[in-house]
Amino acid sequence: MRYSVFSVNDHHPRLARTVPQLYQQVMRQCELAEALGYDTFFCAEHHFHEYGVVPDPAVMLSALVQRTRRIRLGSAISILTFHDPRRIAETYAMLDMMSGGRFVFGVGSGYLAHEFTGYDSAPEEKRDRFNENLDLVQRLMAGETLTWNGRFSKSAKAGLNVLPHEGRVPPIYVAVLAREASSHVGRQRNRIFTVPYASCKDFDDIGAMLAEYRKGRAEAGLEADDDDHVFTLHTHVARSDEEAKAQCKAAYDQYVDTRLYAKKHLYEDIIANGICLFGSVETVAGKMRRLHGMGVRHVATLQNFGALAPELVESSMTLFAQEVMRKIP
Repeated sequence: MRYSVFSVNDHHPRLARTVPQLYQQVMRQCELAEALGYDTFFCAEHHFHEYGVVPDPAVMLSALVQRTRRIRLGSAISILTFHDPRRIAETYAMLDMMSGGRFVFGVGSGYLAHEFTGYDSAPEEKRDRFNENLDLVQRLMAGETLTWNGRFSKSAKAGLNVLPHEGRVPPIYVAVLAREASSHVGRQRNRIFTVPYASCKDFDDIGAMLAEYRKGRAEAGLEADDDDHVFTLHTHVARSDEEAKAQCKAAYDQYVDTRLYAKKHLYEDIIANGICLFGSVETVAGKMRRLHGMGVRHVATLQNFGALAPELVESSMTLFAQEVMRKIP
């Protein structure tokens, strides 16, 4: 099993915590994640709203490169729809080189209406734009010099002068929200990154989503791979289920309130449908064992939601790493 941390970087301007303070908390949490043995620290990209206040994950991850030595660092996700593919390829190739090959490349097409408005980008074009840009980014990062005349960009000649560490394209994971899109990603021979909170109806549905993805991979002639997926779940671990609720319910409900377009599952709702890792060490370990039984091998834990007090975030991260991880096969 791989265990990671995902920071969505939601901000709440009516509260006392400032954006610089949030950044400092995130950087400390990444350092702690490395010390505790987490696999990857993922950072979200969002624009134009407190939904998320890291508009360029590469900037945050570059700061984290300097503070860490072993943990992998990932975008979750880089929204290829909004950016020039040459710029994305250059930026993340440089980041991978600076990190010594520790970069994990989560990519997606975006889903927030206000971001498409802000970038003057047509949502109905997003899939075609994403596919075109992903192909170009992969080929440029692989060292090809390209000439192209695409639907959304063109170049007489472009080739990167800075390539990823040891010339290898970082592992790429394609984000999906709709469950039915998982098999499509599999058929495209891509890895998958998803947040079941937005995709599944209940906890058992996570296994069904992974099975659909794996069916798509099989149709593309690929075998199942323990490193072909990342499933992200909201997480808070405490000494008892009651303590976990007392510590994180208000923060989780506040986080949900900023989710402009996602399902509004409040704390009681997500406990009922099970699509979370909230509770005692035994409760969370039991759910992790169920995930393992479904075939899930990489779980990213979203622990710093809703301006939760940093000491509670760090306590949960520590309990998960030191006690939950030890109870999983």
